[in-house]
Amino acid sequence: MIESRPILVVDDESEIRSALTEALTRSGHTVTTARNGAEGLKKFNLQPYDLVIADVKMPRMNGVEMLKEVKRRSPQTSVVMMTAFGSIDNAVEAMKEGAIDYLQKPFRLIDLEAIVQKALLAAESLPPIPGGGALSGVTGQKRSPANGTSNGSPATGGRKVGARSGIITKDPRLLELLALASQVAPGRATVLIQGESGTGKELFAKYIHRCSPRRSQPFVAVNCAAIPDGLLESELFGHEKGSFTGAVEKKVGKFEIAHGGTILLDEVGEMEPRLQAKLLRVLQEQEIDRIGGKRPIPVDIRVIATTNKDLQELVKEGEFREDLYYRINVVKIAIPTLRARPGDIPVLVDHFLKRSCTA
Repeated sequence: MIESRPILVVDDESEIRSALTEALTRSGHTVTTARNGAEGLKKFNLQPYDLVIADVKMPRMNGVEMLKEVKRRSPQTSVVMMTAFGSIDNAVEAMKEGAIDYLQKPFRLIDLEAIVQKALLAAESLPPIPGGGALSGVTGQKRSPANGTSNGSPATGGRKVGARSGIITKDPRLLELLALASQVAPGRATVLIQGESGTGKELFAKYIHRCSPRRSQPFVAVNCAAIPDGLLESELFGHEKGSFTGAVEKKVGKFEIAHGGTILLDEVGEMEPRLQAKLLRVLQEQEIDRIGGKRPIPVDIRVIATTNKDLQELVKEGEFREDLYYRINVVKIAIPTLRARPGDIPVLVDHFLKRSCTA
């Protein structure tokens, strides 16, 4: 359990402030409240807080504006945003600005407790950067999450990233995406990674998993395009013995195998509509139903999805559920192709030549 910490709660609804204060105080934390972003920022300037929980939509100064100021003044402070259903775009913007996670109203107490604990643990684990600040919300040069160098700075000359991320690059855009991946890793927000085949989508997914508190738990990858529709449901959700012809024994699905860790749904755009509905339930309820099962099974998983298609176009064409799209597109990482970053070609050539010579 996390020890007592000072937490600032900012929301224009008194009922929300009271409910959060009661829940967090019961968990042993010291809670200060504010009615809007401007008031919250004044209180933030008077004393340090380990965690700020703020609503996105507030008068005078909204939550994202407050988030930017908090991160500018204290990059190590974790910030969790609250957003109403249907305001997923606000959550995405907040995550890009450095929020560690988000709570969707109305939320359950168990969700609040889990997010608060992860946010406080993440604040403890953020490494310092020379010159001040953590990865989140630092203005100017950012440290590459893989090697601790400044992106394109004179001191490093834009050194390539490798080792921890498994991605060899000195491209500024790719380095920014790695920084974003590092920022969102400690949370539980679903990540959508988009890019052409061969751009390194699975490498990014594995990097997020390795940077997360789930790193010691399973990382399970499922290629939705490679498994026939008739088998994919059983592969993901499992089945009970005798639930259909050929089900001679119980099968545990990939979601259960990934319990406590991360599941990668590779090429999620290939999933048929019926399975899309079941996936939506997993994301909403954090539980799965085996084929032929009598009761739902709770699972604790972080979902990362990849696609080489434009899911928004699939939504318009009626081939992909819009509600599922917004559920998986909380944080989007669009990976540029190698032809869009020719400066990486010499770096990759050098890397593979050296590897071949030492093989």
